Amino acid sequence: MNTYQKRILFRIISLLGLGFVGLTALVLFFPLSNIDRQFSEEVQEHHNHALDALMEGISWFGYMPTSLIIVLLVAAIFFLFKLRREALFLVITLGSGIVSSVIKILVNRPRPTENLVRIVEKARHQSFPSGHTLFYVVFFGFLTLLMVHLKHLPKALRFGVSTFCLFLIFAVPLARIYLGAHWFTDVLGGFLLGLIYLFILGFYYLKS
Repeated sequence: MNTYQKRILFRIISLLGLGFVGLTALVLFFPLSNIDRQFSEEVQEHHNHALDALMEGISWFGYMPTSLIIVLLVAAIFFLFKLRREALFLVITLGSGIVSSVIKILVNRPRPTENLVRIVEKARHQSFPSGHTLFYVVFFGFLTLLMVHLKHLPKALRFGVSTFCLFLIFAVPLARIYLGAHWFTDVLGGFLLGLIYLFILGFYYLKS
C-alpha cells in the first residue's frame, strides 16, 4: 500500500469515525427517534413464521457461544492449511465483541419494547450498537478479504464463501430490526464501527 492509498484509507476511517460519533450523540440525546420507529414499522410490516425463521437463522451466527466457536473453527482450518497469519487475524476479529460491550455500557440505550415494535427475539444487554452487525462486518468482512487476497485457493471456494459472507453482512441489519432486537440507528452504528475495525485490521494484514 503506497502513501496515497494510506491517505485515502485514513480519510475514509476518519469519516466513518465522525459518522459514528455523530450517530452516538444522536442516540444519546434522542434515544427514541421517529426515524427508528418508522423504519421498524416498514421492516416489520409483512411478517410470517417462515420469515421469522429465516431472520433468526441469519442472526444465529452472532449469538454466543456460536460466534466464538465459528471464529475459532475457521481460524483452526486456516492454521491447519499452514495459513497461520490469516488464522491469527481471524482470531483478532473477536475483539469486536469487546468493543461492542464497552460502548453498549457507555451509551446504555434500552432495547426496543413490545409497546413500540413486534418482538420476535427478546435480547438482553444494551441496544447500541448492534453487536451482531458489528461482528458480521468484521468477521465475515475479513473472511471475504481473505477470499479475494488468497488467489491460490480454488476459485469456486473463494466465490462461494465470499457470496455467503456478503449475504450475511447485508442481511443481518434487517434481520435484527425485523426481530425487534434493535433500532435502525443501532445497526447503522454497528455497521460503521465494524467498517472502522475491518479497515484497520485489513490494513495491518495487507501491509506486510
